[in-house]
Formats: sequence, structure tokens, C-alpha cells
Amino acid sequence: MIKATTQSQLSNQISAKKRKIALVSAISATIIFGAMTLDTTVIVNGSVNDLRQQVFSPDNYANTHYADIKSYVLDNSVNAITLLKELQIDKKAAGDKYGVGGGIGPVIPVSFEGTIDSGRSGIFKVSIPGFPDNQTVRIQTGPAINGTDLRDATGKISFGEFTNQIEYQDVGAALNRAMKADILEDLDRTTLTGKIVEITGVFRLINAKNWLVTPVRMNLK
Repeated sequence: MIKATTQSQLSNQISAKKRKIALVSAISATIIFGAMTLDTTVIVNGSVNDLRQQVFSPDNYANTHYADIKSYVLDNSVNAITLLKELQIDKKAAGDKYGVGGGIGPVIPVSFEGTIDSGRSGIFKVSIPGFPDNQTVRIQTGPAINGTDLRDATGKISFGEFTNQIEYQDVGAALNRAMKADILEDLDRTTLTGKIVEITGVFRLINAKNWLVTPVRMNLK
């Protein structure tokens, strides 16, 4: 009887010890999990905290900045007739007054209305009332959009933001893609000739008599 009682007590002690160990383990696990939770940030796919965003993406950059660039161009565009008159008087002064940046030429936001003439490879001439015959204005409609005029339009995107020249160049191309998705995606280029168009866009002032405009707004009438 004594032996049985001793064994029972021993068994109870072992069971109690196991329960204590299990309880301690559960409490420890809860504490560790709570600490991990406090130190953990929930990452939403596509958010700025998305780990995938840490790898540089020109298109993500463009999608973030395109709206501000478009607003800047719309807010700061100069009427084409006004610009032409001032260019004829003093090209440099007009470029400094209305444009941003230097290098091979300032980028100028401009607006005008005219009739679309002949086009090739998505680049169409536009006849603007009041413009002389020797003044050429062309608009880019895609599918290929050339240049970095959108990237350079505000003067706020600089090479120093990027790791290398490739990233800097890629951002220019990505902003062109963002613009295409915004205003040119459903454009039927085969029906443009002869239509009246309202354009607001940017061009780089190199040859004052030949403007190649990248649009941010294009209204057909």
C-alpha cells in the first residue's frame, strides 16, 4: 500500500511538473509572438513599403511623378503665338523666361490649337493660325515617344536621384509610357489628318523654327 501511494505521488508530481513546463512554454511562446508582432510591419502589395519597391522600377517612379509633371505643364504652358513672338525677338531670353533647364536647350511648356496635317511614324505636323509657313510645329502621338522632355519639364528630377545614367534614362522612357497610357492609348492615328486639335505639351528649344511637342493633353475637335 505504501509503495502504491508513493508511486501515485510520484506520478502526480511528474504530471504537475509536465503541466508547469507546458504552461511556461506557452507563456514564453506568447511573449515571443507578441514581441514579433510589435516589431512587424504589415506590408501591403503595391504600397510604398512593399519590399518589391526597394528594387528600383522606372515605371513605379513614373507612375508616382507623372501627375505632378502633367499639372506643372498645364499650369505653366505659354500660348504658342506669344512664345513665337518672343522667340523672334530674343531666343535666349524667351527660353530663360518660359523654359526649364539648360544643356542642349530649355524645355518649354506650350499650348496651341491647330489643324493636323501630314504625319509619319506617329509624328504629325500641325498648322497653327498666325504661324508663318517656315515655322514647323510637330506633335508626337506614338506608338514610339522619343526624348526626355517630360522628365526634364519641371527641373525637379535630377541625375543625382539615381544610381546611374541607365536609371535616369529609363525614367524618361517610363514617363513617356505613362503619358501614352494617359492620353494616347485609344488614339486612332489613321484618322487624325485634317482634324482640329488642342494641345498642351512640352518641347526642347533647340531650333526655334522647329518644335517637336510631347503632349500631356490632346483634345480632338
